[in-house]
Amino acid sequence: CLPGFDSLPLLLQVEEVAALLRVSRKAIYAMVERDEIPGVTKLGRRLRFRRDALEAWLVDASAK
Repeated sequence: CLPGFDSLPLLLQVEEVAALLRVSRKAIYAMVERDEIPGVTKLGRRLRFRRDALEAWLVDASAK
């Protein structure tokens, strides 16, 4: 479990994921287009990201 993740909402907005990963919103949209980021849910035209999927992805990436 990564520190601070429990305090985040279950579904994160693009801006929140960008801040978490310290990249731009544009970079997040590009990662979604390339299928590089997990837990993406489309609600109409809006993107949301599952907190648990992002956390698992980051833990897995740091273990490599």
